[in-house]
Amino acid sequence: MEMERMNMDMSGEEEEKENNERNSRVCTTCDKIHESISKWMLPENARGTYLERANCIPPPLFIISISIAEMAVFIYYAVWKPQKQWITLDTGVWNSPFIYRPDKRDEAWRFISYMLVHAGIQHILGNLFLQLILGIPLEMVHKGHRVSLVYLAGVIGGSLASSVCDPLQALVGASGGVYALIGGYFMNVLVNFREMIPLFGVFRLLLIGIIVGTDMGFALYRRFIAPVNGPQVSFVAHIAGGLAGMSIGYVIFSCFDKNFIKDPRFWISIVAFLVFLVFAVFFNIFLSPAN
Repeated sequence: MEMERMNMDMSGEEEEKENNERNSRVCTTCDKIHESISKWMLPENARGTYLERANCIPPPLFIISISIAEMAVFIYYAVWKPQKQWITLDTGVWNSPFIYRPDKRDEAWRFISYMLVHAGIQHILGNLFLQLILGIPLEMVHKGHRVSLVYLAGVIGGSLASSVCDPLQALVGASGGVYALIGGYFMNVLVNFREMIPLFGVFRLLLIGIIVGTDMGFALYRRFIAPVNGPQVSFVAHIAGGLAGMSIGYVIFSCFDKNFIKDPRFWISIVAFLVFLVFAVFFNIFLSPAN
């Protein structure tokens, strides 16, 4: 009996040791991930604070959830009526309750829900790639409430700007939200450039420039040079989303370890955004050519 008890105790100790080693390996891996993320997302003086309290709770649910929703809507419309190809979707999308249409502007939810509908396979894959590769690290650092605020500011700003600057054009895609994340990240890289390894900072700025230039070039090509049947991808939403990110997003992302509500720059950005919102509503009601 004593031998059996000793064997059980030894096996219990071995299992506990193995669990501790496994947990230690997991923690080491997580620490390395957080360390890499901090180098990409934060200036040097904020990395220590982040690493001290870094954890995966809550996980980046907003970006993952919105990406799944966008992909699910795309698959629904791509499969709902058989498509000859997925490069451009037109069947069903134009009549979707999500798409922003000038003749349906009284349905206010379309100014946000258009982000769920995409014009084709290359459109949604491009947006998903950018928002996952940038949005997940941003949400791990800044948490979902901050990232969602910046993302939705870009989406709303994109549709309002498109309704004013391109009033007869329908609108699809999450580019406004994606460019808001890019704009906020870009401004933080630019402002904190001296605190980064020079080559690392230059590489990030060049990477952002290449991605934005390629995507904007494609949007302009589709809009003006090679128009296609079905909904277009408005380049105005790209620009407006980027501006929202460079203002609201910059303030929120630069207040990593502070309450951004107490930052006067945040309220200046919000007031400017609300002024534009009021003007866009007034324009759509009284001055729009789409009336």
